[in-house]
Amino acid sequence: MNKQKVTLIRGIPGSGKSTMALQMDATLIEADQFFVHKDGKYHHDRRFIKDSHAWCQLEMKRLLLAGDDVVIANTFIKKWEIVGYLKAVQSLGLDLDIEVLEARGEYANVHGVPEDVVCRMKEQYEEFALETLMCSLRSNESPVQ
Repeated sequence: MNKQKVTLIRGIPGSGKSTMALQMDATLIEADQFFVHKDGKYHHDRRFIKDSHAWCQLEMKRLLLAGDDVVIANTFIKKWEIVGYLKAVQSLGLDLDIEVLEARGEYANVHGVPEDVVCRMKEQYEEFALETLMCSLRSNESPVQ
């Protein structure tokens, strides 16, 4: 029997995160889903970014506890942005396979993120090793420097 899995996909807008995620045999969750209203249209409101990620983490935990494999596709530009998700996974106490993938494609971004914002995200994109972050979390050190 395969171990339950959580996959986090990171990348700038238009890099193919959602496309990658949809090819996986797992339930897709994105913070952007928080902004899809009952009319089926996307209505982003930056005032609710923290709420969207809180919802995304809660939904991830709910699905993992239900036994689903989960894939989360968010930008995760900075290390600290992914650490909250890793802590949420860790808090469940489940024996999970965890992986972080990077989307590096160049597609049109479907949410119309302005080019200057995309450029800024490219400049701020932080590289990290998942193993290093997980070791820091296990030892209760601050994984973000």
